[in-house]
Amino acid sequence: MHLSRRNLLASATMATLPVPPQHREQLRTGFERLAADGYSALSGQRIGIVTNPTGIATDASHIVDVMHKDPRVKLTAVFGPEHGFRGTAQAGGSEGRSTDPATGLPVYDTYLKSGKQLSDIFTTAGVDTVVFDIQDVGARFYTYIWTLYDCMEAAQPAGKRFVVLDRPNPVTGRAAQGPVLHKEFATFVGRQPIAQAHGMTVAELARLFNKEFLSKPVTLDTVLMTGWRRSDWYDTSVLPWVPPSPNMPTPDTALVYSGTCMFEGTNVSEGRGTTRPFELLGAEGLDGRWAAAVNELGLPGVRFREAYFAPTFSKFAGKTVGGVQIHVHDRAAYDPVRTGIALLVTVRRVWPGFAWRPDNWIDRLTGSTRVRTMIDAGAATDEVTGAWQDELAAFRRVRKEYLLYR
Repeated sequence: MHLSRRNLLASATMATLPVPPQHREQLRTGFERLAADGYSALSGQRIGIVTNPTGIATDASHIVDVMHKDPRVKLTAVFGPEHGFRGTAQAGGSEGRSTDPATGLPVYDTYLKSGKQLSDIFTTAGVDTVVFDIQDVGARFYTYIWTLYDCMEAAQPAGKRFVVLDRPNPVTGRAAQGPVLHKEFATFVGRQPIAQAHGMTVAELARLFNKEFLSKPVTLDTVLMTGWRRSDWYDTSVLPWVPPSPNMPTPDTALVYSGTCMFEGTNVSEGRGTTRPFELLGAEGLDGRWAAAVNELGLPGVRFREAYFAPTFSKFAGKTVGGVQIHVHDRAAYDPVRTGIALLVTVRRVWPGFAWRPDNWIDRLTGSTRVRTMIDAGAATDEVTGAWQDELAAFRRVRKEYLLYR
């Protein structure tokens, strides 16, 4: 059935009743639905798109290439986030201003740009509508959702319409977990007070940002998925996995990331420079005592293997270190944030060499001083995780208003 622009966008808030598995529709992303409707929601508009290598169709073709070839779309600019439009830059980097050789389109760099600087980029690009289509991984400190936030904030004073094309949360959208950011610790790894594992899609986050956090709401439309439920894992879909960033190689990485990324705030390697980043953790001087200590806790859904590895870059590059590999055997029972806290508590206990990063980056990652100070004071895992339950419950109440899928 053909959907008009109005019906396509309005349908985002409908069709929320559960569907029996044998009758479930195949997943279609926001882009797939937009394209199937002949791009009517973008009709007559000059379009700029915020995207990266994850902006793909089901057949793995890139949406910029698809839209550029279609005469029904006036695609005039591309905006690249951290790691760049083509995804070649490592963490904390971007690809800069360029011309895309495949399409001839100008590519603008949005990384670490916000406010008037970003508004001016949208104005210079000459677009009427900014479209966002990037695969998120479900963690507050993964920067693409804050690129979304900054672009929405900048589009409003520039007089630009904003359209978000939705994609799955790869680790499901069942629940929010972990501490909520305190505003005084806001950075590009957390602009606003949401949970560490937010359990939302980017379209849901966009609606939350627009109503709860933006200084002035932007003209926002969202094109939602069909055939996706909150309990769905990424590997149940027909979508190929494209690494959203160089150290997010598989959906397994995304599963553990909202917990083990906290090790970026320590002197323990988070596995960058290995083939299993965020699943391997280690340091010089660590040995099997760490795996034994965390296994004794009986954490649900996960086991820990004593592991040794030599990172090719980042912490301990070229050196052999000891530590653990995380093996999730029941992802429905697994709590990545609580597991991450348990790993921090136990490594501090078994290894005298443990230290926080000197700039207390852990506070920016977790959203307050609480995790660091409680662990330093000898708090157990349940004490640390119990300390944020009231603020998490408050966030869950706000979050519930913006959930668009059953």
